[in-house]
Amino acid sequence: MSKEHWDNSFSDKDYVYGEEPNEFIKEMSTRISEHTKVACFAEGEGRNAIYIAKQGHDVTAFDQSIVGLNKTKALAEKNGVFVETVERDLTKDKVIKEQFDAAILVFGHVPKQDQEFFIKNVMESVKPGGLVMFEVYSEAQIDYNTGGPGVMDRLYNPQDILRWISDYKCLHFYYGEAERHEGKRHSGKCHVVQVVVEIEDIPGN
Repeated sequence: MSKEHWDNSFSDKDYVYGEEPNEFIKEMSTRISEHTKVACFAEGEGRNAIYIAKQGHDVTAFDQSIVGLNKTKALAEKNGVFVETVERDLTKDKVIKEQFDAAILVFGHVPKQDQEFFIKNVMESVKPGGLVMFEVYSEAQIDYNTGGPGVMDRLYNPQDILRWISDYKCLHFYYGEAERHEGKRHSGKCHVVQVVVEIEDIPGN
């Protein structure tokens, strides 16, 4: 979806996905080594970035929506933390390789044709030995009507994801139902793909 779509989506006064972190990230972020550099990709209004920053990490939030990033800054100030923000279309612009110790991604839904580039962009941003964790809606979410883009083209196939992460050490992979209550956009039982991988080495290096 376009930058303009997300600017409009985040223009509500309230936080459309809430101010609390995604439950999967909340659970898995304990795996991240203390006081490290963490990237939050397709971060929207900043709820996960602020949570990670409150754990003592040095956090950079990436999103293509300047409206979302401005709300991230406001939420960070409200919570007494600092989050660096970067406006970036991650389906087109490569992130500098191996600059972060960990990366997270929550519900970053992009067109099928861009998904592999997008996910690999996230993976390659992390140094060897670091972690990448993400939760996205699977294609099965189309039947749940509890959140997400509502079109098959922007949902994820678990077999695609397994192929994209095959060069890395998989620590956690889950494909199935979850309960999510996040603001007014995610409400109830849904169908997700969850991943945690360790970056042993960047393919091609």
